[in-house]
Amino acid sequence: MYAKKPLALLVAAALSPVAFSVTADENVDFQRLIVTSDPLGNRTADEIIQPVSVLAGDELNRSRSGTLGETLDGLPGVTNSDFGPGVGRPVIRGLQGSRIKVLEDGLSTADLSGEGADHATAIDPNRATQIEVFRGPATLLYGSGAAGGVVNVRSNRFNPEFGDAPRVEGDLSYGENGNDRNGRLGLDLPVSENLIFRADISARRTSDFDIKGYQDSEDRSSRRGKLENSSVENNSHALTALYRDDWGNIGIGYSFYETEYNVPAFLDSDGDGELEYIPIRQDRFDLRSELDNPLPGIETARLKIAHTRYRQKEIASEFEGGVFEEREVEGDFRNRETDLRLELVHNPIGLWQGVVGLDFNDSRLRAEDPRSNRSFYIIRPVDSKSYGLFTLQERPTSFGRVELAARVEHVDYDPGTADLGQGINISGVPGYSGETSPAADLSSKNYTPYSLSAGTIIDVDHAHHLRFSLTRSQRAPSAEQLYAFGRHAAAGTFEVGDPGLSKETYTNFEIGLDRHEGRFRYDASIFYNHARNFIYLESYDDGTGNPVIVNRGGLAGGSGGTAQFVTNEQANARFYGAEFAAIADLVEGPVPVSMRLSADYVRAKFTSGGNLPRISPMRMGLGFDTSFNNVNLSLDYQRVFKQNKTASVEDSTSGYNLVSFDVSWKPVELKGAELYFAGRNLLNEDGRRHTSFFKDEAPIIGRSLFAGVRFSFGG
Repeated sequence: MYAKKPLALLVAAALSPVAFSVTADENVDFQRLIVTSDPLGNRTADEIIQPVSVLAGDELNRSRSGTLGETLDGLPGVTNSDFGPGVGRPVIRGLQGSRIKVLEDGLSTADLSGEGADHATAIDPNRATQIEVFRGPATLLYGSGAAGGVVNVRSNRFNPEFGDAPRVEGDLSYGENGNDRNGRLGLDLPVSENLIFRADISARRTSDFDIKGYQDSEDRSSRRGKLENSSVENNSHALTALYRDDWGNIGIGYSFYETEYNVPAFLDSDGDGELEYIPIRQDRFDLRSELDNPLPGIETARLKIAHTRYRQKEIASEFEGGVFEEREVEGDFRNRETDLRLELVHNPIGLWQGVVGLDFNDSRLRAEDPRSNRSFYIIRPVDSKSYGLFTLQERPTSFGRVELAARVEHVDYDPGTADLGQGINISGVPGYSGETSPAADLSSKNYTPYSLSAGTIIDVDHAHHLRFSLTRSQRAPSAEQLYAFGRHAAAGTFEVGDPGLSKETYTNFEIGLDRHEGRFRYDASIFYNHARNFIYLESYDDGTGNPVIVNRGGLAGGSGGTAQFVTNEQANARFYGAEFAAIADLVEGPVPVSMRLSADYVRAKFTSGGNLPRISPMRMGLGFDTSFNNVNLSLDYQRVFKQNKTASVEDSTSGYNLVSFDVSWKPVELKGAELYFAGRNLLNEDGRRHTSFFKDEAPIIGRSLFAGVRFSFGG
């Protein structure tokens, strides 16, 4: 029944008289939790027309994991696309990579997680105090990279609210699976009532993780019960100074992020093979300022600037007979990026309240394969600039509120010259008729995407909101989609871009209904998104139902073939689905009991027929929360259904069950401290994520138990 009509079932459940929603955290007033990435700067998730999920307080602490994707996995419409435990990229309504804009304190992370499935997001979830997820097109506010949604990770670094005493906070934990050691320390040091210095440092170390069964879904030669070559090492720190006064505030800061993670793989029975690891380093400089009433007619002005230098290498170690032979760099990625954003919230004009803003991004991307005496590249060297101007306006009405928004953007790409001696000559790929070697010179490309939206919130009564929104948005292709031409070794692909790609155009319609008061609370939405000229990775059938594998030079069937051949193509597509999150307060009193329900479903098809690849399967969840005195307990179950709506040369993925628990205790004798104990994948399932390019080579990690302490003293 579920397999036949899952969307109809979800809609029926969402609109039924008995429905539920998310509970308020005991330490956070979710009714007044401001969504900081909303440019108006004063609205809660309940007041924004577009669906927004907010993680903060105890709920964020329970969800916090080693990667951003894993932390958000389980929110309505949000899943994780991994490449082993070191990589976790958020997937929103089936879209991922360069269509999901990941922000740190309101500006781009400037990493390369959108340009490769094996690339990590340069975000330390330990630093987050609040995470905001906009589900659906957000190009109106954040440009082409936000066609699928926005994730904003907010730290406390630029928060102008602080006390007059120093404050120390931290979180130290240990997980038995993978010998997972994780720790963070933060310090707030007020110098006066106007000036504060903040510092934080965090680190994570793991060994290889335990799994259920074998690593490779089709190869039993690996070590049973162990995800070989899966260890992770993270380091990060940040220094910030913030000054506040009656006119507003200004802050400057430096942050450092470093990770080294292995790509899960194993040697053959003779001890021969190749193991890869990826080191990343990011240095970032930030400026944030907010001015109150800076000019006549302007209520608030916000300026955000970030300059980031990012470096990533992909390094392979060769083994023969179990003995290390040599190490070579297979990929060298560098990105130097400057991001600027200005938002001007104006005084009401008649009944209209709103914001006008502009943003600018300047990026210099290099992605090379430095092996041999010739210069190979993975993505042609490219410099890019984008300029955006946007406005969002809202006004109250007798029935609620209406909102209008518009954006115009200009994107310039300036590609470098190719080295024709790099030895690529694609041949032997059935059905491929594109370029066989990179062109020596390509002219610059520019795009001018336009976006418009209209929406309304209708106050059905004091407890219910009905939401409607219609968005037409455009997206420029990413650098990888335009200029890739070579083997991306760690990702296991040989990717060919297309410099002739057109803009994508999305038309998205959404209906939402929520109940935000009473013992029964819920939030439900259904959406339909038509994508014209949607860019996707096309795989090719080798004639046996398997993808074509080529070697480093692009030859199919030749020696040294290890990379799946994929090209960037365009076709019209449609996405539709439903999301549902709810809670019911079953028992009140000294031992309250609440029940949580959740479900989401997305379907993605080409309008000409056929399915899009790596689309999230349907999920349904059930959870219970209770507390007694200073002890809190949560139990959760999630069913991830089988995904058999597959694309060409894509295998179906079996469903699996996830069971977890969380227990926390805040001892009265140690005010400000919290002890916690948690378990994940208690059934020790051999689950594989359909959203991952790497699902057949690496399952989810097995049963895991964690224990730790959080604390905050002073302030």
